Amino acid sequence: MSGLIGKKIGMTSIFDDKGKNIPCTVIEAGPCIVTQVRTEELDGYEAIQLGFDDATEKSATKADLGHAKKAGTSVKRRIAEFKGFEEEYKLGDAITVEHFVEGEFVDVSGTSKGKGFQGVVKRHGFAGVGQATHGQHNRLRAPGSIGAGSDPSRVFKGMRMAGRMGGEKIKVQNLRVLKVVPEKNLLVVKGCVPGHKNSYVIIRK
Repeated sequence: MSGLIGKKIGMTSIFDDKGKNIPCTVIEAGPCIVTQVRTEELDGYEAIQLGFDDATEKSATKADLGHAKKAGTSVKRRIAEFKGFEEEYKLGDAITVEHFVEGEFVDVSGTSKGKGFQGVVKRHGFAGVGQATHGQHNRLRAPGSIGAGSDPSRVFKGMRMAGRMGGEKIKVQNLRVLKVVPEKNLLVVKGCVPGHKNSYVIIRK
């Protein structure tokens, strides 16, 4: 699947031709620089490695500096590989947001917002005990029983319990491209994408 690396700018809404208000997300997609070309002969598969968002040389390792120098570009903050590009690219080529067209559908993946340690009501949608009467005291949001008695004498793996929530890789599929703004490298897609503002996302089609 071909695509680009982008940065989530934020959410807004636009009106369509019928006057319907559509929630959408604005993504700064590209320009991405080809930093490496994977070939069947050398790597065993064909893919293109793209780099996005310039980084300072001070924060880069010598390996990163050499890798970027070979491609004739600056060190990049985010690097990802993509398969399925129909066009042939070479080191140093730039791929812009014009790779997408309005009306097509894309998949956007990113890291969701971290929410810290959460209970079962927020994390898994438990209803809690429900009733505040009959001596419940402070057990309204308790998880309840978590296992059987003497057999099997343990808690099964995968039991839904309280724990750290968020900070996971999430992919949202089939988001329609509403608008492409080449002069500002902006891509507007319908709906929401994972991550906080200015977080990196991968857009594939």
